[in-house]
Formats: sequence, structure tokens, C-alpha cells
Amino acid sequence: MPLYLGVMSGTSLDGLDIALIEQERDTRLIGTLYLPMPDELRCALLGLCASGPDELARAAIAEQQWVQLAAQGINELLMIHGVAADSVRAIGSHGQTVRHEPTRGFSIQIGNPALLVELTGISVVSDFRRRDVAAGGQGAPLVPAFHDALFAHANSTRAILNIGGFSNLSLLQPERPVHGFDCGPGNVLLDAWIKRHQGLAYDQDGQWAASGSVQTPLLQALLSDSYFQAQGPKSTGRELFNLAWLDQHMQRQPALAAADVQATLLELTAISITDALKGAQQNTEMLLVCGGGARNHTLMRRLAQLMPNSLVSSTDEHGVPADWVEAMAFAWLAHCCLEGIPANRPSVTGAQGLRVLGAIYPA
Repeated sequence: MPLYLGVMSGTSLDGLDIALIEQERDTRLIGTLYLPMPDELRCALLGLCASGPDELARAAIAEQQWVQLAAQGINELLMIHGVAADSVRAIGSHGQTVRHEPTRGFSIQIGNPALLVELTGISVVSDFRRRDVAAGGQGAPLVPAFHDALFAHANSTRAILNIGGFSNLSLLQPERPVHGFDCGPGNVLLDAWIKRHQGLAYDQDGQWAASGSVQTPLLQALLSDSYFQAQGPKSTGRELFNLAWLDQHMQRQPALAAADVQATLLELTAISITDALKGAQQNTEMLLVCGGGARNHTLMRRLAQLMPNSLVSSTDEHGVPADWVEAMAFAWLAHCCLEGIPANRPSVTGAQGLRVLGAIYPA
């Protein structure tokens, strides 16, 4: 059976997720590997998310380092499972998003697929977003088609929620095309705030947020951003939601305890998700959560409280590990590209039609 690898490096910049799948009619997860992002590379990639000097050279150097890390992980994963490189049909490499501005006609992911081919000896499919953007779409989110293939149920209205740096929803209703969009910040502000105040990469289980109190005036100010009022198709990134955006809103507030701000940011994530879901798909019977946010117990409890008529759980409970859904998705997208199967969904991205996504770099 055909084997594919998926490499995902998200906006949280915590590390690389690598998944090995077997893909025929169904998708079967064979193995996974996580590689933490080295601090120097993380800083370099973050620096590329805003304008600065010598950007082209810095991007070229950073993407070489990113590819070397990805190749290291791929070779290690194949060795662990005794899989020869020539038995893998392709690597689906998301690359690292450094700019996402579809309203200006571009979404940029760096990741030097040609170098990845050279370092692994495996064909690479990459640059998945550009074709959808060229067709007038947002280029994101791209995972709803995979969510539909994996989790759709003939008699159940479901939503699949991915919480990474940003949160996105896939809406699955019987006998209807999948819909979806980016809700807003997922972990990106939570991670940045705890990094600033405690030097930690993330808030373990949401414990720090749970120690604070939600500040309603700040929450209402944050939720007043026009992004939350817009209907899908829509997508977002660090260009909008970042510490500078938060600081601007906090300047109009009285001095607040850092833990209270963290509690408010968690509430922002939860409210922006559930308000968007209720507005786009009423009577959601089941909300399945994947991504790093599925490990934040405080956030998961809050989602369940805000969706009392829905069963809220992680995708783990449905046989798909929450940490690996996105990496699996890009392996699946590589399969779709090689088979000529359109993998965008105009109902999600707003593109002018179905398109085959990805550029192929043969081994």
C-alpha cells in the first residue's frame, strides 16, 4: 500500500510534527515523530513574520535550517519503523508560514522542497496554499477536506476544531459540502503572554490561566475586532493577532494582573470559537478537538461549558491522535496532488472552484 509522510510546522513554532501514513481508500497512521524547534531557528522564523533588513537572505538561511531539521526527523522516523526511503511515495511538506495575506494575493511558506528531496531521496509535494490563493481563495484552512474524509458521519452534525497557534473549524453536515474558516487566535496569544511574563513556551494545562480572573472590559475590547464579526470564508495569522495588537488594547485598560490577562486570553479563544460555531452551524451534536489546544484541560473544560448541548472531546476518543491530525493531513494532501484529486474546498476558502493543490519535486 502507498506510504506518505506529512511534515507540519505551525504558527506556534514549537516544533515539527512528522507523520507516516498508509493511504489507499482509508488513512492509517503508522508512525509519528516530534522534533522541538531550536531556539535560534524559532527566533529567525519569528523575525521573518514582520518586515526587517536583509529579509531574502535571512529567509533563505532559515529555510535551509528548517529543511535540515525536517530531513533529520524523516530519516529518524523511517529508521525507527524499518521503512526504506524508496518505499515512500512522497512527502507532503507544509513548510513554515512567514506571511499570510490573501487579501493582498499571497501566502508565503518557506521550506526549500528541492533541498528536502536531496536530503531524503523522496519526492516532495509542497506549496499547497498558492494555487487556492491564485484562484481567489484564502489559501486556508486546508485541512477541512481531510477532516471531512476522516470524520464525516452520515447521521451526525459535527464540527472539527483544530487549535494550534490559531483556531479553525471544519463544519460537517450530512449531505452538504464541508464548510470551515479560521476563528481567530488559538494558542498564539496565550503562548506569547506567558513567554513574556514567565519565560515559558506555553501554559501547561492552562494552569496559569485558571489562576486568574477574566477581565470583561478587556475581553469585550478584544472581541470588538472586526475579524470576529466577519463571516467566512476567512483566515488569519500573526499579521493581525500578536502582542502588539494585545498591547494596543491594553493601553486603554487599567493596570491588570498578568494572570488575569492570561485568563482573559483563554476566554477570548474559547468565546471566539464557540460564537463562530453557533453562528455558522446550529445544533452541532459533536465537537472534536485536535491540535495542541486539545491538551489544554482548562480550555477544553471551558469549551464544554460553552457548548452544553454538544459532546466535546478530543479526536483521540475517535481513534485519531489529536497531536497528529495536521501532519497526517499534509501527507494526505500529497496523495491528492499525485492522484490529481482537488483538495481545496471553495465553500471553505472562497476560491473560484476546485483545484489540485501543491507543487511536485520528484526524487
